Amino acid sequence: MKFSITLLFSLLGIIGISQTHSLPKLKYSYSAFTSSIDSTTMEIHYTKHHQAYVNNLNKAIAGTKLEVLPIEEIMLNASLTPDAVRNNAGGHYNHSLFWDILTPKKDKKPSAELYKAIEENFKSIDSLKKLMNQAAASRFGSGWAWLVLTPEKKLVVTSTANQDNPIMDVSKVRGIPLIGIDVWEHAYYLKYQNKRADYLGAIWNIIDWDVISNRYTAALTDPLMQKIEKDNWQELKDFHKIIAVTYHSIEENNFLPIKELSGELYLKALILKKSTVPNSLKNEKTKSALEKISLLSKEINSLVEKNIKEENIKKKMEELHNTFHELQENCSH
Repeated sequence: MKFSITLLFSLLGIIGISQTHSLPKLKYSYSAFTSSIDSTTMEIHYTKHHQAYVNNLNKAIAGTKLEVLPIEEIMLNASLTPDAVRNNAGGHYNHSLFWDILTPKKDKKPSAELYKAIEENFKSIDSLKKLMNQAAASRFGSGWAWLVLTPEKKLVVTSTANQDNPIMDVSKVRGIPLIGIDVWEHAYYLKYQNKRADYLGAIWNIIDWDVISNRYTAALTDPLMQKIEKDNWQELKDFHKIIAVTYHSIEENNFLPIKELSGELYLKALILKKSTVPNSLKNEKTKSALEKISLLSKEINSLVEKNIKEENIKKKMEELHNTFHELQENCSH
């Protein structure tokens, strides 16, 4: 699918003020982690690599509607953005998280709340570390290993290539990242050369469990989670695509698409109605909207098949369009 900035902004429905992305301030010196990461690597990684992602992101979104969006909103629809936006937005977000979860202070431990969740999902912190290291070590080429809180409130270990991350709609496992371990060679090569496993063993000595615990608590109620959950509802996205094609054509008095696709519109409405509704979106409003969408789509298909006046088809399509957006709005709260 070709990138459409208009479609992306319409999907997000967000208007804000322009913002320029910048490097986050570090809480420590470049030499704070010499036992795990050498100071030269830290400085180059931060001032050269991360700065390049920031510069290139700002350049890629300059003069577009993406300038008004927080970086999380840009990444939600990564599949619709040019590679320059996807790669550099991911690079900026991923590195910002990485710097934030490092600390020179020793003996940090997870909060009781996070510790309990880790035991429930992985049995122990050691098991979590082992899984994270396996994910990082087995990532072919460049990428990241992640500890993610999913919309189902489960902790999951995964990895992504390049500068992708679990917020993006291109990721198989989606959710809010709590830990991100950089396994690009520029993150460790000066000290460890090709010994990625040694770097992975050392990184846990400087992990800030206080920050990660706070991220976990915040993620449990973060509105971003519901947006990810909604975006994962593939049947909703599929129906959105076909109603966009048919309804907006009718607005321009072009009835050919709905006459050709009324059967598909009805089929996708049925599939949407029978699909598994994300947990946080299950309520009577959602149920009622899905039922109405199914009935209206059936009526529209019948009107088209009977060659009823276009004016009647248009009225039903307007009603269907409004009902769909009521569902969309309900899913956004």
